[in-house]
Amino acid sequence: MAESKQIQYLNKDFDGFKQKLLEFAQVYYPETYNDFSETSAGLMLIEMASYVGDVLAYYGDNQIQENFLEFAKQRNSLLALAYNHGYFPQVTNAATVDVDIYQTVPATTAGGSVQPDWNYAMILSEGAQLQSSNNTSVFFYIENKVDFTISGSADPTDVSVYSIDGANQPNFYLLKKKAKATAGTLKTKTFTFTTPQRFSTVEIEDTNIIEIVKVTDSDSQRWYEVPYLAQETIFDPVTNTAANDPQLHQYNGTTPYLLKIKKVPRRFIKRFKQNNTLEIQFGPGVSSNPDEIITPNSDNIGLGLPYGTDKLTTAWDPANFLYTKTYGLAPSNTTLTVEYLVGGGATSNITAQSLTILSSGTVTFFGSNLDGTLQSTVRNSLAFTNNKPAIGGGDGDTNEDIRRKAIAQYPTQLRTVTKDDYAIRSLSLPSKFGKVSKVYVSQEDGKRDRSFEERYDTNALAMYILSSNSQGNLTVADPALKQNLKTFLNEYRMLTDALRIKDAFVINIGVDFDIIIQPNYNNKLVINNCINSLKDYFDIDKWQINQPILINNVRNVIDNVEGVQTVKKLQIVNKVGESLGYSKYAYDIKGSTINEILYPSLDPSIFELRDPDTDIQGRRVTN
Repeated sequence: MAESKQIQYLNKDFDGFKQKLLEFAQVYYPETYNDFSETSAGLMLIEMASYVGDVLAYYGDNQIQENFLEFAKQRNSLLALAYNHGYFPQVTNAATVDVDIYQTVPATTAGGSVQPDWNYAMILSEGAQLQSSNNTSVFFYIENKVDFTISGSADPTDVSVYSIDGANQPNFYLLKKKAKATAGTLKTKTFTFTTPQRFSTVEIEDTNIIEIVKVTDSDSQRWYEVPYLAQETIFDPVTNTAANDPQLHQYNGTTPYLLKIKKVPRRFIKRFKQNNTLEIQFGPGVSSNPDEIITPNSDNIGLGLPYGTDKLTTAWDPANFLYTKTYGLAPSNTTLTVEYLVGGGATSNITAQSLTILSSGTVTFFGSNLDGTLQSTVRNSLAFTNNKPAIGGGDGDTNEDIRRKAIAQYPTQLRTVTKDDYAIRSLSLPSKFGKVSKVYVSQEDGKRDRSFEERYDTNALAMYILSSNSQGNLTVADPALKQNLKTFLNEYRMLTDALRIKDAFVINIGVDFDIIIQPNYNNKLVINNCINSLKDYFDIDKWQINQPILINNVRNVIDNVEGVQTVKKLQIVNKVGESLGYSKYAYDIKGSTINEILYPSLDPSIFELRDPDTDIQGRRVTN
């Protein structure tokens, strides 16, 4: 019977392998070979075996290491793990900036009053590109269409008098709009497909690719980017018109677009590879047969329809679904045109007043049969500028950036779980679907005004929101905005969560104060500085729903102004009355103040200093 040899598996380096092999030979083959000097052939064979073992151990450890996001070092491993965790790395970061766009329009008389002739208002096509005047190699891309004829709180058109005639009447008006621009140069690349192939891929070899803008085929059909191929729906912005929604179109001034869910069989995903090449992958749907022919539809089983197809005794391959359109279509017999942006980096952080040149883009007029001379004058008046420098441009994600961001991304994976998740997701609703300015989420309590299903749902949440008008004042959200927000959140909420969107209340306030000013200080200047400090303190961007006012903090704001000796009196007053431009809700300020803390109402509400120029009143007193 052969002798059982004891083998140890704890050695993983050259020296460890060599030592154990020597001991193994000495224990089990003491008479066969015993020359282990540095020049012996036996030691050479043992060291060669140790070398092979050390290399294999290294690659074994490396393979295990590269499977864990916390320890992976190779970029291709980090990229694959990041995509699996739901994070999409960037190879470059593009700067963004708000661009002011101007044009003039002639005046016209209508109904006895002088007003802008909107027939001469221009429309700048989506995808327009601007060029920096300081660095001609830097371009910025305006994704959305700019239409001077549309004005609302989310996309206002400012109108002012540009010039007057001899009768002191306006003869030209100046129109102004804002648009968001992203650094990048628009490029295109085409790919031709013949026979359909499952999960076919194409690659774009370019440097500093920012994003894919649009993919269209030979039949002018759009292909849509999705996070993963199993996602068959996207958000589709629909113009808020009477034809699209007879009930909600009346709110198109504040909500110019409605948010719809659209099924997209033509879809793709994108992935960056180790060399920053962008890979685009399409779906597996290659069969022209209906999906029910490839895989059984359980909804049709047992219907007993006459002349039906009986497949109850047919054996089905479980992998058949990979040939259906479940994960999208595979392109075939067509040419795809891919438009994408490249650029970004630190050089895209251009200075203010430097984005002034229209490089590309189509400009049309709202009206027709216009005067040629006026049309040329108006077209030449089109101007662009950025009042602030562009920011955000920089290098792409390093290996360590990918690791940390992917780890942070994994716990939520775009789901809304906590109350803060719902608040953050609501505030990220694109402004073209309406502006959500303030959000407060709480557990729904009581059975008042709750549906039958929600009364028995312990996960029912109440979301209180407020919007804002073109002046930046808080206002009640219109039904179109609420509908868009509901559609938006439904794609992220937990299956068991019930959500009700409600209006929060606005409590308008004013501040009256008396101060004693130190000697040798200008009284008017000190009071103005106090008012400016209070304006900054009560800036609505710094306040949230259900946030109380700490009166001592307000007093300290005034007291810290240079030249103030003592705050003699400080009073918070309620401003109410829709005819005066305030909220219609009155509030008992005195009764809600406890220990120098002014509390909001039990119903979620927010304090707002609506008109700081008139709602803050200061006075100098001597004692």
